Amino acid sequence: METANTNLDFSKLTTLTVSIENHIAHIQLSRPEELNSMIPVFWHELPETVRQIDHESAARVIVISAQGKHFSAGMDLSVFAQMAKDFKGEPARRAERLRRSVLELQDSFNALEQVRMPVLVATHGGVIGGAVDMICAADCRYCTQDTFFTIKETEIGMTADVGTLQRLPNLIPQGLVRELAYTGRNWSAQEALAQGFVNSVFEDQEAMLAAVMKIAKKIALNSPMAVAGCKEMINYTRDHSVQDSLTYMATWQSGMFQMPDVQEAMAAQTEKRMPQYAELLDKSSMMTNK
Repeated sequence: METANTNLDFSKLTTLTVSIENHIAHIQLSRPEELNSMIPVFWHELPETVRQIDHESAARVIVISAQGKHFSAGMDLSVFAQMAKDFKGEPARRAERLRRSVLELQDSFNALEQVRMPVLVATHGGVIGGAVDMICAADCRYCTQDTFFTIKETEIGMTADVGTLQRLPNLIPQGLVRELAYTGRNWSAQEALAQGFVNSVFEDQEAMLAAVMKIAKKIALNSPMAVAGCKEMINYTRDHSVQDSLTYMATWQSGMFQMPDVQEAMAAQTEKRMPQYAELLDKSSMMTNK
């Protein structure tokens, strides 16, 4: 069994629990008594954790799940309280500070898109407010049959601002996005599956995690270079025209397509064994090679 990268130390995290085995990093939201609400430190710990895993090439897949009854109740009240305190001072400077604060919050979830490895999210119970923003930035979403999703911000007098309204229209029909955003109603697991928001619905969390880890294991068996290329291209084509995406693909291949991984994949198939691929270079290696 592959063990965690010994250079990484996640013991000081207060909102997350992290384990790495067999090239799979499992990140759990770990404040179950508080419904995994997103306190200020969470907004730093999550992006720092996923980026550290990426920088160290410590895993080929990231799986995010949660402890307790619910996946996450979203933004903690303490964050809103801090924002309320900031509504003072000269209007232009106050607005500029708030803008920077929102951009920092957005960056916490942008990290899920920006890391080179796929991010799979396994949800259960309530996925509320900021939690919807978060999972919209993941590569794949899975849930239990008791899961419900809510764009809660509308009901508390604000517009969701950390990614839901920007990413969800690329995942489900526009009309449904608007209905969910305008009403703030609960959206069931069955409806989310029917509209393609989640890949699969499971009876309970145990069955879900077993299935998601099986998918993660299958991903981890493939060339990390090939998988990273898939993520890069899918993200790029979402935001660009087909022709621009094809041109970018050709440029990517001109530098990234090399024979070692292809030869290893073919040899492994011929010899009926598991392929062995080199990891992507970690950040320290890139710094050393400059």
